Amino acid sequence: MGVLMSKKQQVDKVQKCSAVVSAFKEGLKERPLPAHRAQNTAEPEEDPVECSAETASSGKGREEGQLPEQGKKVSASLEKEGDSKVNQEAWSRLRDGKGVEPEDLNKAAHQLTPPAFDRPKRETNDDEPVEIVLDQREQPANDEMCEICEVWTADDLFPCRICTRVFHDGCLQEMGYLCKDSLQQMRDTAHTSTGWSCYYCDNVNLLLTEEEMYSLTETFKQCKIIPESCLGSEEFLQYKHFVSKQLSERDLADDQEEEVLAQFSVLDPEQKGQMEWTDFLYHESLGVLNKFRSKNSLVRLLTAKERDRARSVYLSLNQDNDGLVLSGEVRRSQQSWFQKHTKEAQSCNVSISHVGPISESSPASSGSNKSREKSPISSGKDDKRQMNWQEFLMESAIYILAARPNSAAVHLRPPL
Repeated sequence: MGVLMSKKQQVDKVQKCSAVVSAFKEGLKERPLPAHRAQNTAEPEEDPVECSAETASSGKGREEGQLPEQGKKVSASLEKEGDSKVNQEAWSRLRDGKGVEPEDLNKAAHQLTPPAFDRPKRETNDDEPVEIVLDQREQPANDEMCEICEVWTADDLFPCRICTRVFHDGCLQEMGYLCKDSLQQMRDTAHTSTGWSCYYCDNVNLLLTEEEMYSLTETFKQCKIIPESCLGSEEFLQYKHFVSKQLSERDLADDQEEEVLAQFSVLDPEQKGQMEWTDFLYHESLGVLNKFRSKNSLVRLLTAKERDRARSVYLSLNQDNDGLVLSGEVRRSQQSWFQKHTKEAQSCNVSISHVGPISESSPASSGSNKSREKSPISSGKDDKRQMNWQEFLMESAIYILAARPNSAAVHLRPPL
C-alpha cells in the first residue's frame, strides 16, 4: 500500500506544510511592534474640542438627510471594481480551463473547483486519414485505481463511459469536482447501460486548442456575453445574428432563425426559458470544432469506447453484410447517440439493433413543427447514397463527441 498511497501522502505532506506556514504568519501578526516603530506609526491625538465640533456638524448633516457626493462616488467605484474582479476571474477560468485550488475551496458555500487542464495541441498529421478496422473491437479495460487518490477499492470505483478512468465518489466530493446532484447522478448511472462521463470527458470545451479558445472568447466579448451566466432565447438569437454578420456580413434568414430557436429548445430540455452557461459553452465549442476541424481530425478525438459503440451501430445498420449503409440510415443513427438520457437508453458495449428515428419524447426531437415539415427525416434523394464504414465514422464523429456531456441538453442538433 506504500506505493498506492504515495499521491495521498504527498497531499497530506503539502497540507501539513501549509498549516505550519499559516501558523507562522499568524504568530507574526500577533507579535507586538518594536518601541521605535510604535512611536513612528502612532497617530496624533485629536483635539477633543475639534472632535466634538466635527461630530456635532456631521450629526446635523445626517439629520437633514444630506449624503456627501464623494461618498456616493467611492461606493459606486468599489462596487464596479468588485464586479470587474468577478468577471475577470470568470474569463480567466474560461480561457485556461482552471478553477481555484482545493485548499482555497469554500466548502461551506458548496463552491466547485474544476481541475486544471492543459489544452491540446494539434499534430502535423491531424488532418490525415486514420484507419480504424471495423471487425476488430478494442474493448479497453478500465483503470484499476482511482484517478484522484490512486487507491484500489474494487466495487467502490465508478467508471467513465468515455475513457478508462475510474473514481471514488468520496474523492470527487472532497475535491469539489462534482456537486451533490451530479454525484447522485453518477452513483445512479455509472454502473448501468446509460453510463456517466467523468469531468474530463464531460467538458467538450477542453477539446479546443488555445488558439480556438481565444477566438471563441473574443466572440463572446464582442457580443457582451457574460461568462457563467444563463442565456434566454432572445439573447441566443441576437448572438447568432452577430456571428452571422461576422462570418457572412448578413443577418440570419427566416428558416435559419427557426433552426436557431429549435437548437435553443433542445438546449433547454426542462423548458425553463433559458439555457445553462455550460450547455451554451459546449454548444459553441462543438460549433468551433465542426467548422474549423477536418472530419479526419474529429475521428482522431474519439476514444476506444466510442469507436466500439460506433462499430455496434454500424453493424446493426448493415443487415445484409455488404459493408455499405444508406446515408438516410446514417442520419437516423446519429440521433441514437442522444438517447443516453432516456429510460430506454442502450448500453455502450452491446449491439444496438433498433436504430431508427428518435422518439418524440427525446429532447433531440424538439423544435418547431414547421421545421419538421420542411425537412422530413426519410425524404430526399441523398437518402439512398451508400456509405462505407470510414465514411460513416467521419460523418458521425461530431455527434458522437456532442453526446459526451451528462447534461440532458442536446448540444448539437442532428439533421432531420
